Amino acid sequence: MDFISELWILLKYTLLGLFQGFTEPIPISSSGHLVIVRNLFQLDLSGLNFEILVNFGSLIAVLLIYRNDILHLIQNGLSYITKKNPEGKSDFNFIFYLIVGTVPAGIIGILFEDQISSTFSAPKMVGITLIITGLALWIIRNLKGRKSDGELTIKDAIIVGMAQAVALIPGISRSGATIVAAMLLGMKQETALRFSFLLYIPVSLGTLLLSIEELIADEHLATMWVPYSLAFLAAIIATYFSLKWFMNIMAKGNLKYFAFYCFVVGFLAFLLL
Repeated sequence: MDFISELWILLKYTLLGLFQGFTEPIPISSSGHLVIVRNLFQLDLSGLNFEILVNFGSLIAVLLIYRNDILHLIQNGLSYITKKNPEGKSDFNFIFYLIVGTVPAGIIGILFEDQISSTFSAPKMVGITLIITGLALWIIRNLKGRKSDGELTIKDAIIVGMAQAVALIPGISRSGATIVAAMLLGMKQETALRFSFLLYIPVSLGTLLLSIEELIADEHLATMWVPYSLAFLAAIIATYFSLKWFMNIMAKGNLKYFAFYCFVVGFLAFLLL
């Protein structure tokens, strides 16, 4: 392999890591965009499951941003269990609801992920699902909920969890689906955002753990560890700054711009690919 080819491989994986990482937190479907990019540039990402690799990078970025929230929940939740501290009940319930919300995507992912990927991964189908994502974002663009963390119910957790399961379909944004469901249930924007991304953690971690054997056995790992590592690091950096940016946008209530974007990209993918 000559120098130019090696440089192209490094650049390709770095750019894909940046692209996947940037699109992961925002409600435009990173998986759908990856399908479009692969088709548009005829990229072959065989071997190591690329989405699992960069999603792990995104997971690290989310953990970094929400580290204080996670520690707070764990400390107060344990305090409620061990010391019956009433001040920790709300956080204990929040943890329980996160567990409940994880179940739908976990079950459906284990049972049907391969069928979902093979059925909905055509670029035209991704175009349709991106338009659906845009419509959902448009519906909630002006909503201002009232529910805070301590007012959530098990029904809320189940519905948001089911929305996350629907987002296994490429083109349906995970963050978009969960935030839309949460806000339709009356959650405040900050509560919807927090619940959505804390809900991402167990699902992403579970996907990683279930795929460890496949990752270790990947025949390309010995020769491709440098581009894989660059993609991984790029995903961490891109997700971190993208999520920070999205948190600011959520605070200003500017979700309509993501709806417009999904409409445009969805129609282009449907018509041209």
